[in-house]
Amino acid sequence: MSVVEAVSAQSTASENLTGEAYRNAMHRWLHANLPASFRSDSAAFAPPTLQQSVAWEAAMYRAGLTGITWPKAYGGHGRSLREHLIANQEIGRLAMPESVNSIGKELAGPIILAVGTEEQKRRFLPAILEMRNIWCQGFSEPEAGSDLAGLRTRATRDGDGWRINGQKIWTSGAYRSQRCLVLARTGALEDRHRGLAMFAVPLDAEGVRVRTIKSIDGRESFCEVFFDEVEVAQQDAIGAPDEGWAAAIRVLEIERATNRMYRAWRFENELRHLISSCKADPALSAMVADRHYAVRLGEVAVEIEVLKAHVETAVEALVKGDKIGARGSLAKLYWSESHQRFAALALELLSQASLPQKAAITVARRRFEAIYLQARAETIYAGTTEIQLGIIADRILQLSRGK
Repeated sequence: MSVVEAVSAQSTASENLTGEAYRNAMHRWLHANLPASFRSDSAAFAPPTLQQSVAWEAAMYRAGLTGITWPKAYGGHGRSLREHLIANQEIGRLAMPESVNSIGKELAGPIILAVGTEEQKRRFLPAILEMRNIWCQGFSEPEAGSDLAGLRTRATRDGDGWRINGQKIWTSGAYRSQRCLVLARTGALEDRHRGLAMFAVPLDAEGVRVRTIKSIDGRESFCEVFFDEVEVAQQDAIGAPDEGWAAAIRVLEIERATNRMYRAWRFENELRHLISSCKADPALSAMVADRHYAVRLGEVAVEIEVLKAHVETAVEALVKGDKIGARGSLAKLYWSESHQRFAALALELLSQASLPQKAAITVARRRFEAIYLQARAETIYAGTTEIQLGIIADRILQLSRGK
């Protein structure tokens, strides 16, 4: 049976379930349907193809694991944010692939829900959840990576629509996407935060060119995207022309605070995998029992629990109607820095394994080498560590800027 057939055959009818019954249903479905080849902690692991990923994520949606809080009118499941957290906890506990459409589900979708027209919600949102449209995010530019207010990509009025010219960089997954959430300038560069607009640009439009960038791990998931006199219809403008900055900030607050809620539970899965692998090797088993490494692994466990608390606190605040605001930078700073330290510790341990290398160590090294390389970027994307520290200083601590 193919992956497509397997995941299509067993969808979970979870509409009437709540609380622990909902958790149990999600848990059972994931364990019954996630192929061993998708699990990076398995010797059978093989990176899924794009087609396999699309089929898997579409099946997860049908099972009630994505689009959880989106209104039913737009293809969502209309459930609570607490249930969204439950599903993310269960997803995180398994070493499954990252979503190929996380930008669509966790950034573009929420923004369209917040500022999009009714027509845009009905046109874009079901297509995101059903994996008919994959999205990427066109914010960063060669000279305005972390300083969004300095971007130069320009959108000018052209009859009833717009014409976009410029360049974006570090656009994750653009090569496989159908739409790009583009932030462009409609006013003067000196206006900084004013005169910015957001667009849902089709990447098959004439004048769009995508070029992949090879990263340190050998993958080519990052891209440059060039816009040369690209015509964009007014119906693809997201929000008003002067709402771009506010919408962009809302995107980043979402990205830093609430997307990929499963991270803490995924990191816990990684920690357990590391420890179990070390215990399978005589030399490493002795090392993890030694006080030096036991203390350092204990610190990782504490950092994971703190990150869980960050996530759970954010969920409860949102349930109460509070805004996350700058507090999203606390979570982003914390998880990215702590995960880098953990990844370095994992490789430090695994590099001291006995020879010949046991199968469990081979699997762990493959996984943690990939994690280590990916973690190098985690303190850069969604705002660098320096940007997060600046936001915390300015907006939370309200410290005055030095002259």
